Amino acid sequence: MVEVLKGIRVVEQGTFITGPCAAMLLADLGADVIKIESPEGGDPYRTFKDGHYSAHFQAYNHAKRSLCLDLKKAEDRTLFHGLVSSADVYIQNFRPGVAGRIGAGWNDLSAVNPRLVYCSISGFGPDGPYSRRPSYDSVTQALSGFLSVAIDPANPRLLGPALADAITGLYAALGILGALVERGRTGAGRLLEISMLEAMMHFAIEPFAGYFALGEVPTGMDRPRLAQAMILTCGDGKHVAVHMSSLEKFWDALVAGIGGQALTQDPRFATRLARIDHYPQLVAALNAIFATRPRAEWVALLSDTDLPFAPVNSIADTAADPQVEHLKMLVPVAKRIEGASRLVRSPFAYGGARDDAVVAAPLLGQHSAGIRAALAENPGAWPG
Repeated sequence: MVEVLKGIRVVEQGTFITGPCAAMLLADLGADVIKIESPEGGDPYRTFKDGHYSAHFQAYNHAKRSLCLDLKKAEDRTLFHGLVSSADVYIQNFRPGVAGRIGAGWNDLSAVNPRLVYCSISGFGPDGPYSRRPSYDSVTQALSGFLSVAIDPANPRLLGPALADAITGLYAALGILGALVERGRTGAGRLLEISMLEAMMHFAIEPFAGYFALGEVPTGMDRPRLAQAMILTCGDGKHVAVHMSSLEKFWDALVAGIGGQALTQDPRFATRLARIDHYPQLVAALNAIFATRPRAEWVALLSDTDLPFAPVNSIADTAADPQVEHLKMLVPVAKRIEGASRLVRSPFAYGGARDDAVVAAPLLGQHSAGIRAALAENPGAWPG
């Protein structure tokens, strides 16, 4: 593991995705993450599908230690505060008000550790008319406006995987790193608050900029039409994605690759602006051509051109893709007891060095005994 965050100590009290994702990203960079779980079942994501170690849980909780605590008990709350006193970061994604009721609010923990970077993740923010509402990924995709610019309005459907959850986790991790840099200058901790709504609106900043600059409400078909991006169906029913952007050379490459010179004689497709205006007709014309060959043949033909394109891979296809294999993106799971034998590694390369393994997600309470013993021997010291 490339440990650029080695020595950073994180206490995570998250469930499902947003909080666990933020902590996982820090763990991927070498931080030591202790995940606090309820002894009564732990993180609900453990049982999202079946059993008590779901693939969903494994994805967002690898490289962590699990400590079971019941913060309703005075003894466990004291142990928790002792752990936080030597931590650098605390992460929770409770609904607003919950952390304070269990002695884990900002005021509680900053009093214990003034250097603490405290990250609070919520659905809609700490206050306001929606603050008490429950929120999940699909709800935030919809409310933030993101979904409206990501789907075909003629065939509306939710997008997966859980984009809003994971994107919020990414933003939270970025905010935490910023606060740690600030603490390096000031020596003081910081309260960081981020909501899924705020994260997804910022993620969709381009269509918001378009709305306020042009006074037009963007739709899900605007970007594909303007970017000349499309998904085309091949003769075997498989799909290829192409993206011709604003450069005429990409259109020329497509025409040459598919032998589509006749398209250039059609006035609807003669210029980029004409192709934008006649986007549905262009997609139909290209689909008619792509229907004449299976995908493998089109991939071979287009690989010799300068066209930005790719097959629309299944997860299984991507796992076997030669570029993915070259990058060694799928690595063994170290310290595995059960579950996935391989996982996607962190995408970062520092000085050319990349992770060559991912440490398995913990079983519920797997590290409780060792952490409790270490804290009993040396209260207030981080259990190594």
